[in-house]
Amino acid sequence: MTDHISSSNFSPTHFDTHQLNNDKFNDECGVFGVFATPDASTHTVLGLHALQHRGQEAAGIVSQADGQFYSHKSLGHVADNFNTKPVIESLPGDSAIGHVRYSTSGGTGLRNVQPLFADLARGGFAVCHNGNLTNALTLKKQLVNKGAIFQSTSDSEVVIHLIATSTYPILQDKFIDAMRRVEGAFAFVALSQDCLIGARDPLGVRPLVIGKLPHDGYIFASETCALDIIGADFIRDVEPGEVVTVTKEGMTSVKPFPLSNPRPCIFEHVYFSRPDSLTNGTSVYKVRKNIGKELAKECKLDADLVVPVPDSGVPAAIGYAQEANIPFELGIIRNHYVGRTFIEPSDTIRHLGVKLKHNANRGELEGKIVVLVDDSIVRGTTSVKIVDLVRQAGAKEVHLYIASPPTTNPCFYGVDTPDKDKLLASRMSLEEMAKHIGADSLKFISIDGLYRAVGENGRNNLIPQYCDACFSGEYPTQLTDNNASDDDKQFSLLTDSH
Repeated sequence: MTDHISSSNFSPTHFDTHQLNNDKFNDECGVFGVFATPDASTHTVLGLHALQHRGQEAAGIVSQADGQFYSHKSLGHVADNFNTKPVIESLPGDSAIGHVRYSTSGGTGLRNVQPLFADLARGGFAVCHNGNLTNALTLKKQLVNKGAIFQSTSDSEVVIHLIATSTYPILQDKFIDAMRRVEGAFAFVALSQDCLIGARDPLGVRPLVIGKLPHDGYIFASETCALDIIGADFIRDVEPGEVVTVTKEGMTSVKPFPLSNPRPCIFEHVYFSRPDSLTNGTSVYKVRKNIGKELAKECKLDADLVVPVPDSGVPAAIGYAQEANIPFELGIIRNHYVGRTFIEPSDTIRHLGVKLKHNANRGELEGKIVVLVDDSIVRGTTSVKIVDLVRQAGAKEVHLYIASPPTTNPCFYGVDTPDKDKLLASRMSLEEMAKHIGADSLKFISIDGLYRAVGENGRNNLIPQYCDACFSGEYPTQLTDNNASDDDKQFSLLTDSH
């Protein structure tokens, strides 16, 4: 495999505006794969562009041509690292897989940038992963005791070792054997010299869709928006517990796991997925508008304006305004061109940091009773600043309405959430949260209201239709590693310098 690895070198004195996002759920990861089509690497770059919202930390592509594999990995955004002809030409072949990353397991070093690659007995094999394996540390310990040598601290590398050590003779069977041993949430896309594999965990927590190009090239992607950008047709979702293999002979499917009730992540509808995507066959944009409508039914207020916290709060705010018959206005304007700035990170600058991303539209807010709509509250630090921003612009009252239930529990399935004691809703009552944030009132949609917004009659408490553990505390799988002793939770003793 030919490997090209690069990273931008920023001075530690630069003000990293990524700090401004630490009060949001950090997006999971995005995966993309294409098989048997010309310009496979170009298609993969475009697909990763469309999935950039799912991970802004790093990106990587592995392509394959005549049994030779090629790789390019970089820290940072796709547009900054896959934007030249030499890079694209370094990734030849008619098949490729790619990954955009936000680390939830293993840290940020280059050695953890996916796709991961290994020379197996039957040839090269590359794999990328969206999700989190909740027994990765336990499996790693077992593998290391048998002599395995790990090169990364990513939980995804466990799968490589499980495949390599499987006693099954056929690669697809080795892959399925590995899938049966892991726990947690996953959507895998893998590439060998003669096939592309897509797999989804038995509960379908993490999303994966199948697309097709006009000239018969098949695609796997985390979201349908990655199909739209390259003109591919959406075929269907990979079903929960399904392993789909694409070869030159076509596409085959097996379901090697015991049947179970699917539990896709409900937060895909609230925040993670792009609004122009379909998630589990449903328009994300329409669901988010429905969330706003349900919120208005549950939490009515005689207000002058409905104002979204851009951009994620916009569809819900539109739905709220329509249902409540209150004018919708862009009372906060977002700066879409915020990146790293060459500003010393003094306390004053940190305090003003929110204004790099958002600025109040004073002419619309002054003297008004405002319903401010946001998607979620994590730590609450950004909510404090946004409410103050609107109030300082002259708003008479600021009422903060949230398009998801209170986040009281961390996610262990591929979403980087803080520890439970850092989640505002886990340590404060509704009244305490409102006072802390500085809002005249604070309201959340109910969990049944959220389920109604996605097309259900409500939450089935006996057999929940979605994974909603961050709201309910009901985790649908075992949390083997989390329940282990602290001594068993060390993934690596090596710290990367980057």
